Amino acid sequence: MELIEQGNKTERILGIYSKLCDGLVISKTEEAKSYAVNERTIQRDIEDIRAFLDKSSINTGFINSVVYDYSERGYRLEKVSRMKLSNSEVLGICKILLDSRAFTKEEMIDKLLECCVPRKNQKMVSELIANEKYHYVELNHGIPFVDRLWDIGTAIKESRYLSVKYIKIRDKSVVTRKLKPVGIMFSEYYFYLTAYIEDINKKTEFSNPFDEYPTIYRIDRIKEYEIADEHFKIPYSDRFEEGEFRKRVQFMYGGKLKSIKFKFTGYDIDSILDRLPTAKILSKDEKGWIIQAEVFGDGIDMWIRSQGKNIEVL
Repeated sequence: MELIEQGNKTERILGIYSKLCDGLVISKTEEAKSYAVNERTIQRDIEDIRAFLDKSSINTGFINSVVYDYSERGYRLEKVSRMKLSNSEVLGICKILLDSRAFTKEEMIDKLLECCVPRKNQKMVSELIANEKYHYVELNHGIPFVDRLWDIGTAIKESRYLSVKYIKIRDKSVVTRKLKPVGIMFSEYYFYLTAYIEDINKKTEFSNPFDEYPTIYRIDRIKEYEIADEHFKIPYSDRFEEGEFRKRVQFMYGGKLKSIKFKFTGYDIDSILDRLPTAKILSKDEKGWIIQAEVFGDGIDMWIRSQGKNIEVL
Protein backbone atom coordinates (compact mmCIF):
# COMPACT_ATOMS: atom_id res chain seq x y z
CA MET A 1 0.00 0.00 0.00
CA GLU A 2 2.85 2.39 0.85
CA LEU A 3 4.52 1.69 -2.52
CA ILE A 4 1.26 2.43 -4.34
CA GLU A 5 0.81 5.73 -2.45
CA GLN A 6 4.43 6.68 -3.14
CA GLY A 7 3.92 5.90 -6.80
CA ASN A 8 0.77 7.99 -6.89
CA LYS A 9 2.60 10.92 -5.26
CA THR A 10 5.48 10.75 -7.75
CA GLU A 11 3.06 10.57 -10.66
CA ARG A 12 1.03 13.47 -9.25
CA ILE A 13 4.07 15.74 -8.69
CA LEU A 14 5.49 14.95 -12.13
CA GLY A 15 2.09 15.65 -13.66
CA ILE A 16 1.82 19.05 -11.96
CA TYR A 17 5.43 19.89 -12.82
CA SER A 18 4.87 18.99 -16.49
CA LYS A 19 1.84 21.30 -16.65
CA LEU A 20 3.87 24.12 -15.11
CA CYS A 21 6.66 23.59 -17.65
CA ASP A 22 4.07 23.76 -20.43
CA GLY A 23 3.03 27.20 -19.20
CA LEU A 24 -0.29 26.12 -17.69
CA VAL A 25 -1.76 27.65 -14.54
CA ILE A 26 -2.31 25.19 -11.72
CA SER A 27 -5.49 25.41 -9.64
CA LYS A 28 -5.25 23.60 -6.31
CA THR A 29 -8.98 22.88 -6.37
CA GLU A 30 -8.93 21.34 -9.84
CA GLU A 31 -5.78 19.31 -9.20
CA ALA A 32 -7.21 18.01 -5.91
CA LYS A 33 -10.31 16.80 -7.72
CA SER A 34 -8.28 15.30 -10.54
CA TYR A 35 -6.06 13.25 -8.22
CA ALA A 36 -8.73 12.61 -5.57
CA VAL A 37 -6.74 14.26 -2.78
CA ASN A 38 -7.31 17.35 -0.65
CA GLU A 39 -5.91 20.80 -1.44
CA ARG A 40 -3.34 20.58 1.36
CA THR A 41 -1.75 17.66 -0.47
CA ILE A 42 -1.49 19.69 -3.67
CA GLN A 43 0.02 22.57 -1.68
CA ARG A 44 2.69 20.19 -0.32
CA ASP A 45 3.38 18.99 -3.86
CA ILE A 46 3.90 22.58 -5.00
CA GLU A 47 6.28 23.20 -2.10
CA ASP A 48 8.24 20.07 -3.08
CA ILE A 49 8.50 21.40 -6.64
CA ARG A 50 9.68 24.78 -5.30
CA ALA A 51 12.35 23.07 -3.18
CA PHE A 52 13.51 21.09 -6.21
CA LEU A 53 13.75 24.24 -8.35
CA ASP A 54 15.68 26.09 -5.63
CA LYS A 55 18.17 23.25 -5.33
CA SER A 56 18.60 22.83 -9.08
CA SER A 57 19.24 26.57 -9.53
CA ILE A 58 22.52 26.23 -7.66
CA ASN A 59 23.76 23.66 -10.20
CA THR A 60 22.16 24.98 -13.38
CA GLY A 61 22.36 28.71 -12.69
CA PHE A 62 18.72 29.14 -13.77
CA ILE A 63 16.26 30.50 -11.22
CA ASN A 64 12.79 29.07 -11.87
CA SER A 65 10.09 29.49 -9.26
CA VAL A 66 6.46 28.57 -8.78
CA VAL A 67 4.53 31.75 -7.99
CA TYR A 68 0.88 32.45 -7.30
CA ASP A 69 -0.77 34.55 -9.99
CA TYR A 70 -3.65 36.45 -8.42
CA SER A 71 -5.09 37.47 -11.78
CA GLU A 72 -5.23 33.81 -12.92
CA ARG A 73 -6.06 32.49 -9.45
CA GLY A 74 -3.52 29.73 -9.71
CA TYR A 75 0.16 28.82 -9.68
CA ARG A 76 2.48 29.23 -12.65
CA LEU A 77 6.15 28.72 -13.37
CA GLU A 78 8.15 31.93 -13.47
CA LYS A 79 11.32 31.54 -15.47
CA VAL A 80 14.20 33.89 -14.71
CA SER A 81 17.35 34.23 -16.79
CA ARG A 82 20.62 32.61 -15.78
CA MET A 83 21.83 33.65 -12.34
CA LYS A 84 25.03 35.65 -12.74
CA LEU A 85 25.80 36.49 -9.11
CA SER A 86 26.70 34.41 -6.08
CA ASN A 87 25.10 34.98 -2.68
CA SER A 88 28.18 36.86 -1.46
CA GLU A 89 28.21 39.05 -4.58
CA VAL A 90 24.54 39.95 -4.09
CA LEU A 91 25.25 40.77 -0.43
CA GLY A 92 28.09 43.05 -1.50
CA ILE A 93 25.89 44.81 -4.08
CA CYS A 94 23.13 45.29 -1.49
CA LYS A 95 25.65 46.90 0.87
CA ILE A 96 26.84 49.24 -1.89
CA LEU A 97 23.27 50.17 -2.85
CA LEU A 98 22.36 50.92 0.76
CA ASP A 99 25.46 53.04 1.22
CA SER A 100 24.88 54.93 -2.04
CA ARG A 101 21.35 55.94 -0.93
CA ALA A 102 20.61 56.37 -4.62
CA PHE A 103 17.24 54.59 -4.60
CA THR A 104 14.11 54.83 -2.53
CA LYS A 105 13.89 52.34 0.33
CA GLU A 106 11.88 49.62 -1.39
CA GLU A 107 12.91 50.32 -4.95
CA MET A 108 15.78 47.91 -5.45
CA ILE A 109 16.90 45.66 -2.57
CA ASP A 110 13.85 43.37 -2.33
CA LYS A 111 13.75 42.80 -6.09
CA LEU A 112 17.46 42.07 -6.18
CA LEU A 113 17.14 39.45 -3.47
CA GLU A 114 14.12 37.84 -5.08
CA CYS A 115 15.68 37.64 -8.53
CA CYS A 116 19.29 36.75 -7.74
CA VAL A 117 19.30 34.73 -4.52
CA PRO A 118 17.88 31.20 -4.14
CA ARG A 119 14.87 31.21 -1.82
CA LYS A 120 16.62 29.23 0.93
CA ASN A 121 19.34 31.90 1.19
CA GLN A 122 17.12 34.97 0.91
CA LYS A 123 16.36 34.99 4.63
CA MET A 124 20.05 34.95 5.58
CA VAL A 125 20.99 37.77 3.19
CA SER A 126 17.95 39.78 4.34
CA GLU A 127 19.00 39.40 7.97
CA LEU A 128 22.56 40.53 7.18
CA ILE A 129 21.29 43.84 5.76
CA ALA A 130 18.18 44.21 7.96
CA ASN A 131 19.63 46.80 10.34
CA GLU A 132 21.00 49.03 7.58
CA LYS A 133 17.74 48.74 5.68
CA TYR A 134 15.72 49.65 8.78
CA HIS A 135 17.82 52.77 9.41
CA TYR A 136 18.09 53.66 5.72
CA VAL A 137 17.59 57.37 5.08
CA GLU A 138 16.26 58.19 1.63
CA LEU A 139 17.52 61.20 -0.28
CA ASN A 140 15.43 64.34 0.08
CA HIS A 141 13.98 64.19 -3.41
CA GLY A 142 12.25 60.86 -2.61
CA ILE A 143 11.54 60.21 -6.29
CA PRO A 144 11.48 56.65 -7.69
CA PHE A 145 13.20 56.88 -11.06
CA VAL A 146 14.32 53.38 -12.12
CA ASP A 147 11.87 53.39 -15.04
CA ARG A 148 13.10 56.73 -16.33
CA LEU A 149 16.67 55.42 -16.30
CA TRP A 150 15.59 52.74 -18.77
CA ASP A 151 13.63 55.23 -20.89
CA ILE A 152 16.58 57.58 -21.09
CA GLY A 153 18.93 54.69 -21.78
CA THR A 154 16.69 53.65 -24.67
CA ALA A 155 16.77 57.18 -26.09
CA ILE A 156 20.59 57.12 -25.88
CA LYS A 157 20.84 53.73 -27.55
CA GLU A 158 18.47 54.72 -30.38
CA SER A 159 19.89 58.28 -30.75
CA ARG A 160 16.49 59.90 -30.24
CA TYR A 161 15.90 63.47 -29.13
CA LEU A 162 14.77 63.95 -25.54
CA SER A 163 12.63 66.92 -24.48
CA VAL A 164 12.79 67.69 -20.76
CA LYS A 165 11.49 70.15 -18.22
CA TYR A 166 14.36 70.54 -15.78
CA ILE A 167 14.45 72.14 -12.31
CA LYS A 168 17.60 74.24 -12.07
CA ILE A 169 19.62 73.77 -8.91
CA ARG A 170 20.31 77.46 -8.16
CA ASP A 171 16.95 79.21 -8.34
CA LYS A 172 14.62 76.16 -8.71
CA SER A 173 13.22 77.62 -11.92
CA VAL A 174 12.01 75.20 -14.59
CA VAL A 175 13.57 75.31 -18.05
CA THR A 176 12.63 73.39 -21.19
CA ARG A 177 15.41 71.78 -23.18
CA LYS A 178 15.64 69.71 -26.35
CA LEU A 179 18.55 67.34 -25.84
CA LYS A 180 20.75 64.86 -27.64
CA PRO A 181 21.25 62.34 -24.79
CA VAL A 182 24.61 60.57 -24.92
CA GLY A 183 25.27 59.01 -21.50
CA ILE A 184 24.12 58.12 -17.97
CA MET A 185 26.52 58.30 -15.03
CA PHE A 186 26.34 57.90 -11.25
CA SER A 187 28.27 59.91 -8.69
CA GLU A 188 27.79 60.40 -4.95
CA TYR A 189 24.10 59.70 -4.39
CA TYR A 190 22.76 60.82 -7.79
CA PHE A 191 22.34 59.61 -11.37
CA TYR A 192 23.20 62.09 -14.10
CA LEU A 193 22.33 62.47 -17.77
CA THR A 194 24.97 63.86 -20.11
CA ALA A 195 23.49 65.49 -23.20
CA TYR A 196 24.11 68.09 -25.87
CA ILE A 197 21.58 70.93 -25.95
CA GLU A 198 19.86 71.57 -29.26
CA ASP A 199 18.86 75.07 -30.43
CA ILE A 200 20.41 77.16 -27.68
CA ASN A 201 22.35 80.40 -27.76
CA LYS A 202 25.63 79.43 -26.14
CA LYS A 203 26.81 83.02 -25.95
CA THR A 204 23.97 84.02 -23.62
CA GLU A 205 23.38 80.73 -21.83
CA PHE A 206 26.90 79.37 -21.36
CA SER A 207 29.73 80.84 -19.33
CA ASN A 208 32.01 79.19 -21.90
CA PRO A 209 30.32 79.53 -25.32
CA PHE A 210 33.05 77.40 -26.93
CA ASP A 211 32.36 74.46 -24.64
CA GLU A 212 32.29 71.28 -26.76
CA TYR A 213 31.45 68.92 -23.92
CA PRO A 214 27.94 67.70 -23.00
CA THR A 215 25.88 69.35 -20.27
CA ILE A 216 25.24 67.39 -17.07
CA TYR A 217 21.71 67.01 -15.67
CA ARG A 218 20.69 65.36 -12.40
CA ILE A 219 18.05 62.84 -13.42
CA ASP A 220 15.90 63.28 -10.32
CA ARG A 221 15.57 66.97 -11.23
CA ILE A 222 13.97 66.14 -14.56
CA LYS A 223 10.36 67.07 -13.87
CA GLU A 224 8.93 65.83 -17.17
CA TYR A 225 10.43 64.15 -20.22
CA GLU A 226 9.33 62.97 -23.63
CA ILE A 227 11.25 60.81 -26.07
CA ALA A 228 10.77 62.02 -29.64
CA ASP A 229 10.46 59.88 -32.74
CA GLU A 230 13.07 62.11 -34.36
CA HIS A 231 16.61 60.74 -34.44
CA PHE A 232 19.85 62.69 -34.29
CA LYS A 233 23.25 61.87 -35.72
CA ILE A 234 26.70 62.43 -34.27
CA PRO A 235 29.67 61.68 -36.57
CA TYR A 236 31.61 58.64 -35.44
CA SER A 237 34.75 60.73 -35.02
CA ASP A 238 32.83 63.01 -32.61
CA ARG A 239 31.05 60.23 -30.72
CA PHE A 240 30.77 60.62 -26.97
CA GLU A 241 33.03 58.19 -25.12
CA GLU A 242 31.35 57.82 -21.75
CA GLY A 243 34.22 55.91 -20.17
CA GLU A 244 36.83 58.51 -21.10
CA PHE A 245 34.56 61.36 -20.01
CA ARG A 246 33.90 59.57 -16.71
CA LYS A 247 37.61 59.44 -15.91
CA ARG A 248 37.79 63.22 -16.04
CA VAL A 249 34.49 64.32 -14.52
CA GLN A 250 34.44 63.36 -10.86
CA PHE A 251 32.29 66.05 -9.29
CA MET A 252 29.45 66.61 -11.80
CA TYR A 253 29.98 70.34 -12.19
CA GLY A 254 30.25 72.13 -15.51
CA GLY A 255 33.35 73.90 -16.72
CA LYS A 256 36.37 73.44 -18.93
CA LEU A 257 38.65 70.47 -19.37
CA LYS A 258 41.78 71.39 -17.46
CA SER A 259 45.08 69.99 -16.33
CA ILE A 260 46.04 70.45 -12.68
CA LYS A 261 49.26 69.81 -10.79
CA PHE A 262 49.47 69.66 -7.01
CA LYS A 263 51.53 68.38 -4.12
CA PHE A 264 49.97 65.83 -1.79
CA THR A 265 51.42 65.49 1.71
CA GLY A 266 48.82 63.17 3.25
CA TYR A 267 49.30 59.50 4.14
CA ASP A 268 47.12 57.60 1.67
CA ILE A 269 48.17 58.27 -1.93
CA ASP A 270 45.85 55.49 -3.14
CA SER A 271 42.81 57.55 -2.12
CA ILE A 272 43.99 60.33 -4.45
CA LEU A 273 44.76 58.02 -7.37
CA ASP A 274 41.39 56.27 -6.95
CA ARG A 275 39.53 59.57 -6.74
CA LEU A 276 41.19 60.97 -9.88
CA PRO A 277 41.53 58.14 -12.45
CA THR A 278 43.67 60.31 -14.77
CA ALA A 279 46.13 61.18 -11.99
CA LYS A 280 49.81 60.42 -12.53
CA ILE A 281 52.65 60.58 -10.01
CA LEU A 282 55.33 62.90 -11.41
CA SER A 283 57.70 62.60 -8.48
CA LYS A 284 57.94 61.55 -4.84
CA ASP A 285 60.15 62.51 -1.92
CA GLU A 286 60.03 62.29 1.88
CA LYS A 287 57.59 65.22 2.03
CA GLY A 288 54.98 63.91 -0.39
CA TRP A 289 53.98 63.33 -4.00
CA ILE A 290 53.70 65.64 -7.02
CA ILE A 291 50.52 64.70 -8.93
CA GLN A 292 49.19 65.76 -12.31
CA ALA A 293 45.64 65.03 -13.50
CA GLU A 294 43.24 65.97 -16.26
CA VAL A 295 39.78 66.89 -14.96
CA PHE A 296 36.54 68.35 -16.27
CA GLY A 297 34.59 71.11 -14.57
CA ASP A 298 34.96 73.35 -11.56
CA GLY A 299 34.09 70.75 -8.93
CA ILE A 300 37.76 69.91 -8.53
CA ASP A 301 38.28 73.31 -6.86
CA MET A 302 35.84 72.47 -4.05
CA TRP A 303 37.39 69.04 -3.59
CA ILE A 304 40.89 70.52 -3.30
CA ARG A 305 39.67 72.94 -0.62
CA SER A 306 38.12 70.02 1.28
CA GLN A 307 41.55 68.38 1.53
CA GLY A 308 42.92 71.21 3.67
CA LYS A 309 46.69 71.32 4.14
CA ASN A 310 47.21 67.93 2.49
CA ILE A 311 47.08 69.46 -1.00
CA GLU A 312 49.04 72.41 -2.36
CA VAL A 313 48.12 73.49 -5.89
CA LEU A 314 51.18 74.10 -8.03
